[in-house]
Amino acid sequence: MLFRSDLLGLSNRIVDDNKHATEWIRLEITIKNFGDKNMKRREFLSAGLGGVLLGSLDKVGLAAESKPTFKAGKAKSVIQIWMWGGPSHLETFDPKPGAGYDYCGQWDKPIQTNVSRIEISQSLPMLSRCADLYSVIRGMTHGTNHHEQASYVMQTGRMPGGGVVYPCVGAVIAKVKGYDAGYDLAIPPYIVLTTSQGRFSECGFLGPKYKPFITGGDPSKTPFLVSGYVVEGITDKRQRERKELLNRLDLFGKAAETNSLIGEVEAARENAFNLIFGNTVKIFDISKESEKRRNDYGMNWFGQACLMARRLVQNGVPYITINYRGWDTHKRHFETLTRRQVEWDRGLSMLLRELADLGLLDSTIVWWGGEFGRTPKIDWAAPWLGGRGHFGRCFNVLLAGGGFKGGCVVGETDKTGENIIARPVYPQDLLGSIYQMLGINPDEKLPNEKGFNVPAMPPASKSGRLNELV
Repeated sequence: MLFRSDLLGLSNRIVDDNKHATEWIRLEITIKNFGDKNMKRREFLSAGLGGVLLGSLDKVGLAAESKPTFKAGKAKSVIQIWMWGGPSHLETFDPKPGAGYDYCGQWDKPIQTNVSRIEISQSLPMLSRCADLYSVIRGMTHGTNHHEQASYVMQTGRMPGGGVVYPCVGAVIAKVKGYDAGYDLAIPPYIVLTTSQGRFSECGFLGPKYKPFITGGDPSKTPFLVSGYVVEGITDKRQRERKELLNRLDLFGKAAETNSLIGEVEAARENAFNLIFGNTVKIFDISKESEKRRNDYGMNWFGQACLMARRLVQNGVPYITINYRGWDTHKRHFETLTRRQVEWDRGLSMLLRELADLGLLDSTIVWWGGEFGRTPKIDWAAPWLGGRGHFGRCFNVLLAGGGFKGGCVVGETDKTGENIIARPVYPQDLLGSIYQMLGINPDEKLPNEKGFNVPAMPPASKSGRLNELV
């Protein structure tokens, strides 16, 4: 039997070293979730806690590894396709045709890709034809089944808690590869298409300057109504008149000279008007793309968001997130996928192909994934009627470009997709590798004005960063 006191004893070994407070938080959350319940070893592992604990022990040196030599890459931009809610690994890049109907439903015929060793879901025929451009991480894990915690750890590499809110990877790149690197576009260096992720504060302790610009609107509509910049029915003449009126009103008076917050508001307003009246706003005019090109991506929200992301990369924006909602498929999972897999198969495959054709894939990292996966065993009972729950024990991430190799598989799960049996990859391993390809040393101090002496990313797990893809 495995008792709560045993967990506490192990966690105390971790918390003795105050440099590893996040590992204590991880264990504390685990212990609280399961209370005083006595658990068998098998239950402990099946609940995903074994992976959490082992990952924590790895990082505090109980399974010590030597620090890897930093190798800077040459990537310049990142496109993150965030599958908000968590996509199933069995219906994407880790199909399990032999697991039976309770795991696969009728989707039990995976297709061979153009890379002989990779099979993917039968619902992704277009991505099957360009697998040489991307690699699949099948051993992604963190053991957390809560949306907020899982989103935070997947985008910061850290568990929540400890009184410090860390910035996500987009905010860090906005700072290090954007403002600190002389970024001079009128649009912010971190852009989200088209709605807020809403799970946590993306900028963390870096502050509001590094929050993403959330475009709003729908890029499949004409015009693409970008929040605050492109307004239907409002001419340039009328916008200029509005600016002149604001200047005459002098809303803040002399307070703007002494109050830093008011100064920030006025600076933001001036930047907004500079964007409205400058050439930069034309970047968002997706109607300039040919009808054929737009159709190639798919004339739907996701396809046009992918095309918009390509335009932003071409113009030097370092970090773009496509926040693709709708993947929390507790009910009627397969009905949702039948409708939606088609559009993202087309949009993502076209994005990868066009980046490659334009010579941009070598300098642009594309990573696809959500906060976790879905439970491999299907819940057929009412009210779920073929649904899948939250599953943080193992799931998929697709990684392409920016110097990462294509046509590879990292990690392996068992025959039902319930457990990792080879090469687990933790969030800090993935994000630390992305930092490296952007020329950011994940082990060095994260630049910040708060004075926090913390590395850009926690130490890699025992498995290490993704050196096999470099």
